Amino acid sequence: MFRSAIVTGGASGIGAAVVGLLEEEGTAVQSLDLATGFDVADPAAWENMDGVDFAFLNAGVGGSGDDLAGYRRMLGANVDGVVFGVRRMEQVMAPGGSIVATASLAGLMPMPADPIYTLTKHAVVGYVRAMAPHLAERGIRINAICPGFVDTPIVTAELREWIVSEGIPLMAPEHVAGAVLAAARADDTGRAWVVQPGRDAIPYEFRGVPGPR
Repeated sequence: MFRSAIVTGGASGIGAAVVGLLEEEGTAVQSLDLATGFDVADPAAWENMDGVDFAFLNAGVGGSGDDLAGYRRMLGANVDGVVFGVRRMEQVMAPGGSIVATASLAGLMPMPADPIYTLTKHAVVGYVRAMAPHLAERGIRINAICPGFVDTPIVTAELREWIVSEGIPLMAPEHVAGAVLAAARADDTGRAWVVQPGRDAIPYEFRGVPGPR
């Protein structure tokens, strides 16, 4: 059991489900959300954050990144919010701590309907994998979760209509929350955990890049 935790984007969706599971276990949880005044994309917001046993860096947005404002907003929430959170935890988290960042299946495969969202989630996966050895030197584990479509506010009415028309099942946030805690407690680090309906979370097996001849 974790004694203390922070959850960004904790007011709804996957974040709220993780907060609920942790509180049921007796963990002291801080829910950090833009709705309650915490902007993960603001580096100053992280300056006074204390160390915890577990950090779930989950805040994120979807929508269109076609215009400059939408692009910057998506980068700020989906990428900066992870980078700033990891940097602060690297400073204050004790050995044995665990970090999980929310990516997406769009971090492992292209999502043509939203190229900028795809960009941000690929960035999260790559950053987690690259940071893992550095954090391991401090005894801290870091993993990413890569869920398929989840029934959260990020799913717009238009997107929901397409998902239903394609016969794709929407996962409940609680299913993903269970996978988050499983990844958080695993001995592995630097892994991207795929979360799909009806399946336990499994680490994605990246194929190695061919070397020189």
